[in-house]
Amino acid sequence: MNWLIKNFLRGLVIVVPIALTSYLLYEAFVRIDRLLNLPTPGAGFAITIVTIIAIGAVASNFFVRKFLRVTEVIFTRAPLVRLIYASIKDLLEAFVGDKKRFDQPVAVTITEGVRTLGFITQDDLGFLALPGQIAVYLPFSYSMAGTLVVVARERVEALAVDSANVMALIISGGVSRGAAEARR
Repeated sequence: MNWLIKNFLRGLVIVVPIALTSYLLYEAFVRIDRLLNLPTPGAGFAITIVTIIAIGAVASNFFVRKFLRVTEVIFTRAPLVRLIYASIKDLLEAFVGDKKRFDQPVAVTITEGVRTLGFITQDDLGFLALPGQIAVYLPFSYSMAGTLVVVARERVEALAVDSANVMALIISGGVSRGAAEARR
């Protein structure tokens, strides 16, 4: 009986990540195809990728930049739209934009001998009348959520490691070693 349980759990660890990843990719393809109502499977996904790349390339054009600036002004002035638009834009820019925010991994001392890992998002909170304080985002394990803490600069130690590896370690609850683990 012990052999059955051990091998079932081992199989579960192998099958579930593969199945969930495959399912999520399949759903992305199907939903985009359904949204665009195209008969060829995957065509909607391909068109979406090509369109996003084209928009990114054209965004450096003077006229397109002006249009994007006007659009942003409109979206940032409408009460409810502003909240949604700004949150989504800031989140995307934090990971993939020119203003990446999770590129400064740090260890924050909580108490003597206890530290947590996070990322500096603001290194000067003087604009909030909090001189000497910095903002550190602490992601939660197995979640897209996190919390923001304001902490004295001297309680924060910069880490000279790749921020993607630190994020992978945090999100996995300390199990993953990030890119180093993926290469093995």
